[in-house]
Amino acid sequence: MPNIQHNARIIKGREVVADDWRVLRLDEGDAPETVEVPAGKVIVPLTVWQAQRESLLGRAGANGDIGVWFASDELAHAVKDDLDEFGVVAIDFPKFSDGRGYSIAFNLRKRLGYSGELRAIGDVLRDQLFQMQRCGFDAFATRQDRSIEDALKGLTVFSETYQASVDQPLPLFRRVQRDVPLEHSDVGAGI
Repeated sequence: MPNIQHNARIIKGREVVADDWRVLRLDEGDAPETVEVPAGKVIVPLTVWQAQRESLLGRAGANGDIGVWFASDELAHAVKDDLDEFGVVAIDFPKFSDGRGYSIAFNLRKRLGYSGELRAIGDVLRDQLFQMQRCGFDAFATRQDRSIEDALKGLTVFSETYQASVDQPLPLFRRVQRDVPLEHSDVGAGI
């Protein structure tokens, strides 16, 4: 029997909102080909999408009630042709110290051009939110044993960033006007 998880509230658009999606997780012994996907808005594992694509495609496109989630060891390009079918794409963080989900998010946004809701699920904590946002996440299902209102503050910990990323394509030195004498042709002059 698959495991259905539901967060009553998530962070989306920099505010706490009600969540109408449920996450389907396979239990040991569940086969992606035969697991029953319940009615309603469900985010299924990539393996279930791949195994049941033809039957889920109608629900995804017509109703927009199918999403897909990636495990941290799966690749974003696995669904490159189906990205427009999903109401949401989620990336699972199995533990706080596993950063592979950041790369998946970056690849979905920058290389595959995904513009829909990109949600972080799993072991998602306040300390991660700012960097997750920089990589392209715009929704966060934080751990239920922590305060979601406190986690929301994690999106505004820093007022400025130095590096370029999904949320800011130019590094700081390219965004700031400096009075540098013309004799300096070094790119880093005036920093």
